[in-house]
Amino acid sequence: MSFKSLVRELRDGIGSMSRGGGGAAEGMMTAHSRGYAPHPPELEEQQQQQQGRWANLPPELLLDVIQRLEASEVAWPERRHVLACAAVCRSWRNITKEVVKSPEQCGQITFPFSLKQPGPRDHPIQCFIRRERATSTFCLYLGLTPSLQGQSDKLLLAAHKIRRATSTNFVISLNPDDFSRASSTYIGKARSNFLGTKFTVYDSEPPYDAAVSSSNRSNRRIHSRQVSPRVPAGNYNIATISYELNILRTRGPRRMQCRMHSIPNSSIQEGGSVPAPSSSIRSVDQRFSGLPVVKGKEPVIGFSSTSLNESNAPVQINGEPLTLKNKAPRWHEQLQCWCLNFRGRVTVASVKNFQLVAAADPSCHISPAEQEKVILQFGKIGKDIFTMDYQYPLSAFQAFAICLTSFDTKPACE
Repeated sequence: MSFKSLVRELRDGIGSMSRGGGGAAEGMMTAHSRGYAPHPPELEEQQQQQQGRWANLPPELLLDVIQRLEASEVAWPERRHVLACAAVCRSWRNITKEVVKSPEQCGQITFPFSLKQPGPRDHPIQCFIRRERATSTFCLYLGLTPSLQGQSDKLLLAAHKIRRATSTNFVISLNPDDFSRASSTYIGKARSNFLGTKFTVYDSEPPYDAAVSSSNRSNRRIHSRQVSPRVPAGNYNIATISYELNILRTRGPRRMQCRMHSIPNSSIQEGGSVPAPSSSIRSVDQRFSGLPVVKGKEPVIGFSSTSLNESNAPVQINGEPLTLKNKAPRWHEQLQCWCLNFRGRVTVASVKNFQLVAAADPSCHISPAEQEKVILQFGKIGKDIFTMDYQYPLSAFQAFAICLTSFDTKPACE
């Protein structure tokens, strides 16, 4: 068999697994996301028979095939074939993880755990957010702008806004139809104070190994999720977003500051890095849901303040946490408005638009160019459509949580 024939057969086999509801890849992911029991023995035996011929491929040949596939499928939805390779068997999964680099290295989002890894250093990952007013739902998609066929947009994350008497919560999930915090698709939330001027971002799992809480209760919850995916996760305080009060009611954009408790200030210095979330990579990978957005369905919401072990204390890191501030706009005399250079990514004026840069202390020895680099920008391009561009050291999850806080009403800040 020629190499081209082998690659064609591999693609056909992978494509058949990634399509429909009975494929190996989607079946595995859906079972984890919904908390189903393991496959019946007859189904497991059938899958083993289907995967037997692929699992016996020589590692050198398999490595070469996956490398070529990864290099050719650089955009979604075609990149789902790379994701399907990891669902064939253990040997395929190990080699696929070895071939596919992190977003910081390759600038691509492939696996679910990529959503909690920092973005690339030299260019931003461009996304957009669609707001559904009827259901108070916000969906994050990968891409420049919405496509003509909305079903082909790659969904990354979804959030549901819940108003309470004393606060507003944005529950973030991998599944746009399930926002229960007891679900295996729950990955974090953002919660405001009474005035909506301060938000705390919680991660469902420790952002890195050293951040595991010393609380026995919290540890028991985390460990028990390995046995039952329906057990709620702990909440780890990874960021605080503060909006400055506008007491004098002066005109101008909102002023905000983000303190990233899980990212050290040294990460933006030359040779710096962000602690890797190795433990959460495994669990996030297991509970990925490839389900598309289903119109007309009410999302499943489970919300109880006593169901999670929330910690107000931020996670501990070595060194000072990174602080981000919004880039100051300039007043345009001809247009008579405040302006920022969004490089064509924002087209509608809105109080929600912002750009975040590092607020570094002079003692940190961070170059002026690094301090001027836009780490996250967010802005409006149409009715209920917003762009979100982020890069290192933020992850997609962190950037999405920060942008969600802009959707809350803040009368005291405007």
